[in-house]
Amino acid sequence: MIVDAGTVVLGIETSCDETAAAVVMGGSDVLSSVINTSIDQHVPFGGVVPEIASRAHVELLAPVVAQAIAEAGIADTRIDAVACTIGPGLIGALLVGVAAAKALAMVWDVPFIGVNHLEAHLYAGLLEDPTLELPLVVLLVSGGHTMLVEMRAHGHYRLLGETIDDAAGEAFDKVARFLGLGYPGGPAIDREAQYGDPSSVAFPRAIPDSLDFSFSGLKTSVMNHVRKHPDAVTADIAASFQMAVVDTLVAKARRAAREVGAKGLALGGGVAANSLLRERWLAACDADGIRAFVPSRAMCTDNAAMIAAAGWHRLRSDGPTPLDCGAYPGLRLPLVQS
Repeated sequence: MIVDAGTVVLGIETSCDETAAAVVMGGSDVLSSVINTSIDQHVPFGGVVPEIASRAHVELLAPVVAQAIAEAGIADTRIDAVACTIGPGLIGALLVGVAAAKALAMVWDVPFIGVNHLEAHLYAGLLEDPTLELPLVVLLVSGGHTMLVEMRAHGHYRLLGETIDDAAGEAFDKVARFLGLGYPGGPAIDREAQYGDPSSVAFPRAIPDSLDFSFSGLKTSVMNHVRKHPDAVTADIAASFQMAVVDTLVAKARRAAREVGAKGLALGGGVAANSLLRERWLAACDADGIRAFVPSRAMCTDNAAMIAAAGWHRLRSDGPTPLDCGAYPGLRLPLVQS
């Protein structure tokens, strides 16, 4: 089939606790984007429970898809392809979306496209600002991943650095839980930090001479400090911890951009919603004289618009995905050699 500006892709995302569907035309024109999260069901457990997430997807996916098509203002006969996250993610959650996407593709007799969730996050920036020039350095930072990726061209990626232990979002969750701030940890720390002094505690910035990340030691440092100083103000601890994380993320991203001669720096992933990170990101890019992209908060969370956008590009470059494709919880980002 010819993939062009008029090609309409239905995207489906069920890799974790968000059930999402979106309709995107031409790889960048978002006709609709619907997200229904089951996060409230996971709060009592302090994290996402895979079985609960999977059952929620089963209940929510059909109405979410129907709503996305209705809001797009098109008939289902206008949909040219169905794209779906095939990994990484929770295996049970992924399987719900993959099964539904294949079924819809077969019923409508249109191509099925399996999409790498990490690659889709890279496209979130281009989805909201198609004028971004390549090469870009993208900081993908979430509960499960923290990595710096050079995006040289569509489908052409090079890993510059990644976490060697905890992802940044995971560290936020663990520190928030330790401080009694609840789940999810990122928004909880962000809120509490507004009332604290970020210079009150000099928490460490790990492996400063590398583009790789490490947040496990920072998390331990927070815990040790609170145990030694039980009267410490929680807001000060939260603010100091958040500053250490953001300092590390921004410093390494700036270094990566200089090393590869990137024309811009883009944020992606759930932690990109953090208010301090967004502020420092824009200031750093302004100081360095390069383009900055900070996604809308709707695009920070897992969503199906980015799945549809990445699916459009993959359909154009690789064609349809075979229907015997499975779900791959440990799927890695497709990379090229340096």
